[in-house]
Amino acid sequence: MLARLTMIASGATPGMRKGRFPKDEAPEPRVLERAGALAASLRRADRVWTSPALAARRTAEALGLDATVEPLLAEQDFARWAGKSFEEVQAGDPEGMAAWFSDPDAAPHGGESLAAVARRGAALMERLAGESGHTVALTHAVPIRAAMLHLLGAPLSSVWKIDVEPLSLTEFRSDGRRWVLHASGITAS
Repeated sequence: MLARLTMIASGATPGMRKGRFPKDEAPEPRVLERAGALAASLRRADRVWTSPALAARRTAEALGLDATVEPLLAEQDFARWAGKSFEEVQAGDPEGMAAWFSDPDAAPHGGESLAAVARRGAALMERLAGESGHTVALTHAVPIRAAMLHLLGAPLSSVWKIDVEPLSLTEFRSDGRRWVLHASGITAS
């Protein structure tokens, strides 16, 4: 049983460009232009899923994809840090920021830990390994990084060593027994 999963990072938002923790906001207007170039390179999908976040849903629309919301693809919940810059959080909660970077089970912001995001991603990949066909999933950098680490069996502390660009594709393939990382970082020209 062959399965393919193409994860697409949602388009950049104004907050993302300013180095702010994600909150539910629309992508920048220029995402629509870049999405058109990316759409031409996408292969036919048997399933198209999107994170509940506005940026992911609008990116799916810009790609011309009719997507179903899949909660397992949600961005990490940053609760009281959402919308704040890294500098603001570092100044106001340095211990929390240090814990967040060093302990994957920490959720000092009152939201979701990195370990919880990784568990969601692992559950999604385990579910898809049993289904044949191609799934396109519009999501965010943290869930994509967590999926890569799950596949590689790497520690979650490595999440900060992977860069995932907005509107980039990361592709996984499965033979029903195991997943392999097929390609990562593909972007629209």
